[in-house]
Amino acid sequence: QVQLVESGGTLVQPGGSLRLSCAASGITLDYYAIGWFRQAPGKEREGVSCIHSRDGARTYVDSVKGRFTISRDDPKNTLFLQMDSLKPEDTAIYYCVLRSARSCSNWDRSYSYLEVWGQGTQVTVSP
Repeated sequence: QVQLVESGGTLVQPGGSLRLSCAASGITLDYYAIGWFRQAPGKEREGVSCIHSRDGARTYVDSVKGRFTISRDDPKNTLFLQMDSLKPEDTAIYYCVLRSARSCSNWDRSYSYLEVWGQGTQVTVSP
């Protein structure tokens, strides 16, 4: 059974940086997409970034390109999201998500029947 545990969320000032971590366990798939969604109060869930197990291909939502970097430490089964130049609009609960998929295509929406979600970690960007 796949388990995803996020950490690293906290309060940070605008312009600051933060690194989120996701510890994964129980993965038995030959290939998968893994990444981050976020949900701000009153808004729909948004796919933020994804990396694929097969070739390391990465995707980012336009609003975070150039500011966020997704990476992974395979021996430690850990996923990271480095967030720089944070803005108040980045405030949200960030979820680590694993999807049984051949690529990171369509990461802009959730396909719950293919996915496992972590419990989320709160990121608040405020003065």
